[in-house]
Amino acid sequence: MLGMIKNSLLSTVEAWPYQVLRKGEKEQLSYEERECEGGRFAVVEVVGKPFDEASKEGVLKLLKYVGGTNDKGIGMGMTAPVSITAFPAEDGSLQQKVKVSLRIPSQFQANPPCPSDESIKIEERQGMTIYSTQFGGYAKEMDYMNYAAKLKSALGSEAAYHKDFYFCNGYDPPMKPYGRRNEVLEGETSKPLPVGLVQHS
Repeated sequence: MLGMIKNSLLSTVEAWPYQVLRKGEKEQLSYEERECEGGRFAVVEVVGKPFDEASKEGVLKLLKYVGGTNDKGIGMGMTAPVSITAFPAEDGSLQQKVKVSLRIPSQFQANPPCPSDESIKIEERQGMTIYSTQFGGYAKEMDYMNYAAKLKSALGSEAAYHKDFYFCNGYDPPMKPYGRRNEVLEGETSKPLPVGLVQHS
């Protein structure tokens, strides 16, 4: 399995396509407004575990899927980022529920291989507009929570975005110690939700 994961991580990485609409800076925080392309995503939901543990479990499942654990036995290559949907509680802490997703490489978008792991679902998602801020290091639960709070503070009351979830993105394999890229994304409420993300009242 380690060889499979290593091959997935070290192969050519295809980026999730997006267009920067505008850039901003407030309260010493730089952020972007982006239009992200839709497409098919491999998604796994993990519940009942802390954020970091659940995220790791979901990521490993998706790496195995793109590494060849599918009905065609095909290694598809890697895309970036791995996106983790976090669901904050009223006090700002994160619920023990995550959805880990990976955009399926362009070559397989039209006809993705079927996952051998039944917990992995293939979802068709529409494009969406998001607000994003970036930071480095090995990101953990507290890092994402802190930057999500900073982004919300910078956006203020003028921006309309979903309060019941946000995206925690990671771009780099574990063996990359420097120049790491992580992001927190807030989805605009003026745009449709991705399939499978239900807004709670």
